[in-house]
Amino acid sequence: QVQLVESGGGGLVQAGDSLRLSCAASGGTFSSYTMAWFRQTPGKERAIVARINWNGGSAYYADSVKGRFTISRDNTKNTVYLQMNTLKPEDTAVYYCAGSIFAASFSTSVGGYRYWGQGTQVTVSS
Repeated sequence: QVQLVESGGGGLVQAGDSLRLSCAASGGTFSSYTMAWFRQTPGKERAIVARINWNGGSAYYADSVKGRFTISRDNTKNTVYLQMNTLKPEDTAVYYCAGSIFAASFSTSVGGYRYWGQGTQVTVSS
């Protein structure tokens, strides 16, 4: 059973600040999974923020975060990160870590990911 546990959110940050989210995986073969970060706000569907393939050689970013967010992974620590810079109030959401059973998935949809964390709140004030 794969478990994903996010950390790094939960507080209030100001617009323009930076924040790094972490997602620690256990119980599976982390180094063989594509990993992603999604976010969701009340009344809206969960949407992908960024995706990284099994070895970190390929990444995808939603247009809304390009140039501000960076996804990375450390397979020796079974952890994926989301570095968020120049945060905006519209980045306020619950952020979820997700894992695909495919090493090089191109999926940007919720259905493409089997494993999910419990979510961590990010709140950006203006």
